Amino acid sequence: MAALTIGVMAAGPALAQPAANCTFLMPIGGSEPVVSKRIGRGRLLGRNNWNTDFIVDQPFSSYRFFFTATSTDQASYPVQGFMRFTDETSLQLFNETMTPPQGTGRMWGPFASVPGKRTSLMNFRIGSSSEPGALGFSYRISVQGCN
Repeated sequence: MAALTIGVMAAGPALAQPAANCTFLMPIGGSEPVVSKRIGRGRLLGRNNWNTDFIVDQPFSSYRFFFTATSTDQASYPVQGFMRFTDETSLQLFNETMTPPQGTGRMWGPFASVPGKRTSLMNFRIGSSSEPGALGFSYRISVQGCN
């Protein structure tokens, strides 16, 4: 399945408002649908903070990923999105290196549900040990499920 990329959006209220038939997904362990993070160091052992999983608690026909850069400095880093399924498989939806200026927003999708698979999580992966200049760069992310 090929990844489909649509549009560039400005940061601001437009990213905070769901479309009439879309619902923001909640991140695992979070209490708000929009997650603010900074790119942290990778680790040889243990976990890094590059992955953020959003819970899919009902079937949706498509999904959209949203990103807004919030750092005043620019940095280059990889941004990836995955659809994870209940059978422990996953599908990479997009993978690109970005250098966004502060306040720049981006939407990826819509990505259709995969027939015959039940989606359990949508995953954002932002950061890489091969891009040390991006350490500390901050951003906001969210994911919507749509019908």
